[in-house]
Amino acid sequence: MKKISVRAAKGKYDVLVGRGALGHLPHVIAKVGEGKAVFVISSPRVWRHCGTRIEKILGHSRRKTILMDDAETAKNLSTVERACRDLVRAGADRRALVIAVGGGVVGDVAGYVAASYARGIGVVHIPTTVVAQVDSALGGKTGVNLPEGKNLVGAFYPPQAVLADPDILATLPSREFRSGIYEIIKYGVIGDVKLFRFLEDGMEKLLRRDSAALQFVIERSVAQKARVVSEDEHESGLREILNYGHTFAHALESVTRYRKYLHGEAVGWGMIAAAKLAVAEGIFSARDAERVMRLTRSVGPLPAWPAVPPARLVAAMQADKKTRAGRLRFVLPERIGKVRCGVEVAADNLLRVLRECAAPQTVTQASAGPRR
Repeated sequence: MKKISVRAAKGKYDVLVGRGALGHLPHVIAKVGEGKAVFVISSPRVWRHCGTRIEKILGHSRRKTILMDDAETAKNLSTVERACRDLVRAGADRRALVIAVGGGVVGDVAGYVAASYARGIGVVHIPTTVVAQVDSALGGKTGVNLPEGKNLVGAFYPPQAVLADPDILATLPSREFRSGIYEIIKYGVIGDVKLFRFLEDGMEKLLRRDSAALQFVIERSVAQKARVVSEDEHESGLREILNYGHTFAHALESVTRYRKYLHGEAVGWGMIAAAKLAVAEGIFSARDAERVMRLTRSVGPLPAWPAVPPARLVAAMQADKKTRAGRLRFVLPERIGKVRCGVEVAADNLLRVLRECAAPQTVTQASAGPRR
């Protein structure tokens, strides 16, 4: 197991990465939540898989478990309100500690609940999906969606600790496991050539959930995320690189009402589109773009690009938080391991890329399910 530290304005916190990390939960609670009542926020599906184990670890410190729907469609202010009211009824005060057990939706909602309840209580993340372990549980971004766009209401609120245990991924459905790998590819493109090459050579091992391969890619991804968010907690500069592929991804999720894609799948399409756009803009070689697209497609079939007009996708992008004064800004690759932020692109290049992505592809349609 490895301990990776993240700097934040509210103080440093540790990410414990590796097999057996979950077993360190009592020590973490003793360190960050001594004497505090513990409240778990999870989902019914996750709790069926690991609830008994976590209950044993927490013992009498667990005051209540609050279960919420972990579908992306439930990531909204109504779910936040219900969780906060459950905390009130359970007697939570401003010294309460929330343990978020689940994937990205649970983590984002629980983090925002912790940031808001009693003007801020402690939160520890136990991410149970690949996406959450390598990305969403780290960095303190919390929030929920509005009908107009993704993550438009939220707060920067760092956790007090994160426990990323690959063993907890053993029961993760295949599609959800693959969804997380797209986020790992993102880290290779934006700043880790060694990771990218490892994925090119070892994707088959990773898809088999080989423990050594899984440990390697999770550690590399967490280390890179920790470095970036430690330098730029509030996304005023460097942290924008983490949004590679996400301007397209958030638009795809929005126009399909969060029902067609798992988040990582939308990011997979977003990386393909961003690579194509970077070539059209003359800042990325066609050869490297082909490597990105080949690696992305090697993960498995992506749900088909939605049958919507390009103008509708552009309109959805306009609601993206990275838009400035109504002007779209993209994170685009310059080479494998380096991206450029805040790129404003020619409208005709963007429309051409959207049409290319919508053309018939050798991908298989899949229907989005709940997340764990």
